Amino acid sequence: MKAFVTGATGFVGSHVARVLTEQGADLRLLIRSSSDPKNIEGLKAERVVGDLCDPSSLEKGISGCDVVFHVAADYRLWIRDPERMYRSNVEGTRTILEAARKNSVRRVVYTSSVGTIGLTSNRHLADENSPVALENMIGHYKRSKFMAEQVALDAGKESAGTNGMDVVVVNPTTPIGEQDIKPTPTGRIIVDFLKKKFPAYVDTGLNLVDVAECARGHVAALEKGRSGERYILGGENLTLKQILDKLAEITGLPSPKVRVPYAVALAAGVVDEIITGRILRREPRATVEAVQMSRKKMFVTSAKAERELGWKVVPVDGALRRAVEWFRANGYA
Repeated sequence: MKAFVTGATGFVGSHVARVLTEQGADLRLLIRSSSDPKNIEGLKAERVVGDLCDPSSLEKGISGCDVVFHVAADYRLWIRDPERMYRSNVEGTRTILEAARKNSVRRVVYTSSVGTIGLTSNRHLADENSPVALENMIGHYKRSKFMAEQVALDAGKESAGTNGMDVVVVNPTTPIGEQDIKPTPTGRIIVDFLKKKFPAYVDTGLNLVDVAECARGHVAALEKGRSGERYILGGENLTLKQILDKLAEITGLPSPKVRVPYAVALAAGVVDEIITGRILRREPRATVEAVQMSRKKMFVTSAKAERELGWKVVPVDGALRRAVEWFRANGYA
């Protein structure tokens, strides 16, 4: 099996690439000229230099491949030029699917986000069928991923059984572990904790998933998923305070005891965006979008993936420990 993988230099994508290699797949990786190749050092794979906004590089990369894992995305909670994010996340996905169709690719696995899942406010865990619409998406990242997911789901429902190509969508929750090279917004929580820059917390919650398990879930979706369907790949539902307490147990550092009211956190986000973002032209540590998203706990269930993909929910303590060790070993903290 020859697999084309986008985003392989990134966090989740690098783990997907390694799982595929372990299972004997031949790899072709899409690499941006500006990407740090550290995460794929030593990986036996063909490399194609290109970009999600460059259709010719996508055509070249997909040609001759049996399956496609589209993991790459522009993942930021603050951006000066939102149109660039939509070009990468939405139009890039559309272009990849068209190239896959032209080349009679057997299956595309598209990596979406738990951010596209409809969150509930009645204490019931959200799942793939929870009501949701574009207007529920907070910020450009979530909106662009929601739009891209719709493109992928529509392609999967339309093309399955007609030309040999189908599309399965996976929705990872919040991956945790080693090789978070950027780091992701969640990785920054760990880095800030290690740097003792986490004096307080907000009342929010996340579903954390071991990134290595998440990668294996991608391959399970390739093998067992149904075209035109999406699958939540999740782990433990934890409040932010519980996550910080776990980090305190792992590191011996103190966990913050002060809870910040939502209004105060929102005001801090506004100020940080104005000063850091607009004046200093750097990415803010606290964004308005991040604070707005924190109003709902992102608690979900992976029951569908358990039933259909053989997914197993595992504790995240080991992944948190690996993340801490990796960040420290690589000079982030």
